[in-house]
Amino acid sequence: MILEQYYTKCLAQGTYYISSNGEAAVIDPLREVQPYIDRAAQEGATIKYIFLTHFHADFVSGHVDLADKTGATIVIGPNASTSYAFAKAEHQQSFSIGDITLTLLHTPGHTMESSCYLLKDETGKAEAIFTGDTLFIGDVGRPDLAVKSDLSTEDLAGHLYDSLRNHIMPLPDDIIVYPAHGAGSACGKNMSKETSDTLGNQKKTNYALNPDLTKEDFIKEVTTGIAAPPSYFPKNVWMNKGVNSSIDEILKRGNTPINAKSFKALADDAEYLVLDVRSPQEFTKEHIPGSWFIGLDGQFAPWVGALIEDIDQKIILVAPEGREEEAVTRLARVGYDNSQGYLKGGISSWKTAGYSISSIEDITAQEFIDGLESGMIEQPLDCRKPGEYESSHVNGVPLHALDNVHSELKHLDKTKVYTVHCAGGYRSVIFASIAQSQGFKFKNVLGGYGAIKKTELKNQELVTTSSCSI
Repeated sequence: MILEQYYTKCLAQGTYYISSNGEAAVIDPLREVQPYIDRAAQEGATIKYIFLTHFHADFVSGHVDLADKTGATIVIGPNASTSYAFAKAEHQQSFSIGDITLTLLHTPGHTMESSCYLLKDETGKAEAIFTGDTLFIGDVGRPDLAVKSDLSTEDLAGHLYDSLRNHIMPLPDDIIVYPAHGAGSACGKNMSKETSDTLGNQKKTNYALNPDLTKEDFIKEVTTGIAAPPSYFPKNVWMNKGVNSSIDEILKRGNTPINAKSFKALADDAEYLVLDVRSPQEFTKEHIPGSWFIGLDGQFAPWVGALIEDIDQKIILVAPEGREEEAVTRLARVGYDNSQGYLKGGISSWKTAGYSISSIEDITAQEFIDGLESGMIEQPLDCRKPGEYESSHVNGVPLHALDNVHSELKHLDKTKVYTVHCAGGYRSVIFASIAQSQGFKFKNVLGGYGAIKKTELKNQELVTTSSCSI
């Protein structure tokens, strides 16, 4: 038996490849499916099944493409409804893959079709469970995404409690839990950075599996402090229930080089967004006027989904040489399929063509603190998340969270110069770029709050609240 976890840090998402005796299965595949096909070919296996734990909200799955290319059967749990052919499995239904089996356990709560898959080896011993968004390492799935007129968040939380107690906790302590997500995902509140664990250890350390937790207390716990989901989540759920553009078509269109003159014409068209995916330092030094920065070397896909409000937005890219296809792929992972091409020759070709360049002034953390001390910096902003801010921040620096940048900008003044910081210097450049594209003036603090904490603060004060969870 072969069991491999493919973990995508940008999405904090785990997908799984399992094979035995010439047959294979994939659980929760990513949008780009060729790696699974290549892996099966490497060992001469046939992909027999594609299992979905639920209709994902945070990324678009490649299950339909993978089924089309391999002939594999898509399996989804009870209550599922789609526009494509699939096998609707029942609770406790088993599927053979070579000499091993996967048994579906229907575990509603995160969504009503949510299911886990229990893996038994060649001897029939339970080895692992693939829990999707039902059970994470250190947390459970949020119960607010599948709310309907007749199904409240509290109702879903109650279902989740029952699912965990009836179908997960009775399993052997030594089986390995493989969830769909880890730390950084918006599908839970407090997930661990670990991507697997024994069920026994989770019973000891995961608050949601505390045997003394009453159903009422569980419902209160999991429904308290849930941040609003990113706006693209409902669209991704809808896409996962339907047939979407082939990833091959998306890559072919998006990976098209565009010369500077043609790129300029598109950039001047209000229907197109210029998305610059280089490093923060490259962007602040020089970029195309009106472009947005969301760098590939960060939480790229989640921030794209949170900030580009129209999932059908036409996007043209400024990308590092050799990473153009990567950018198109990672956009498609969260349903942004309308990439139209990239600037051939990068920013150098833009400058060679004689077109104007914008920049954002970078200042050091010490210059930021000194500027606050002297009064030279009059409009400082902290764009981290509320939990980060409440835990520790520079006294007197207000919070304007990047998640809410579009509404936050309505409260700012285009005649003033703002200086923004985040935790490490990535999110602050995103904030500044979006603000600058709308006519605001911004400076960026290099290294963010991490660097600020290392400065000579003099009369400035860091406010900390130890009881606040991040």
